[in-house]
Amino acid sequence: MSEPSSFPPPPLDQQERMVEAMLFASAQPLALSDLAERLPHGADAAEAVARLRRRYAGRGVELTRVGDGFAFRTAPDLGFLMQTETLDTRRLSRAATETLAIIAYHQPVTRAEIEEIRGVSTSRGTLDQLIELEWVRIGRRRMTPGRPVTFIVTDAFLDHFGLETARDLPGLAELRAAGLLDSRPQTDLGAPLARTDEDDDMGDSARPGDLFGEEEDEI
Repeated sequence: MSEPSSFPPPPLDQQERMVEAMLFASAQPLALSDLAERLPHGADAAEAVARLRRRYAGRGVELTRVGDGFAFRTAPDLGFLMQTETLDTRRLSRAATETLAIIAYHQPVTRAEIEEIRGVSTSRGTLDQLIELEWVRIGRRRMTPGRPVTFIVTDAFLDHFGLETARDLPGLAELRAAGLLDSRPQTDLGAPLARTDEDDDMGDSARPGDLFGEEEDEI
């Protein structure tokens, strides 16, 4: 934290410029606490960010909230300008995409709860893959017998899919239509399915894609 100073904080327009510079220079989203630590004593990071968001609203580059942080991102309707026409059709396995969706919608969730919802046992490799992609991380342990760990999605996951929070995820019907969740008939979410993670993973690549199973290469 900055040391207390007898000097008044700079005017808000100068604070806004300082925050703008830090966000442009950072490769990762910055939280308000990160910005406040670098600003002069008495500066209002939250107000500076709010002013910047209003200033960039509707422009080609917008100030977007990513989890607990903020970052400049290309306006969603202009994203096509940053992409090539070549699609990489390699996909996450069905096991990984289903597991990722369950974690996103039910977080914090334990491995046993993931298996109960999917109806099959989840291999450690499936969770390891999502953790290596930095889309999932280990959360707090449950205060239950055995104190199992929980899993939650990361800010990197939110940033990849253009979400501010997990509450912005599409509905389950949309996910099934997109192929992210199994659309085959089943009696309930906990009903056993006649497959295993190994069956789902056959022929699938470990390369991440988008919610629809494909990844567009960026320029």
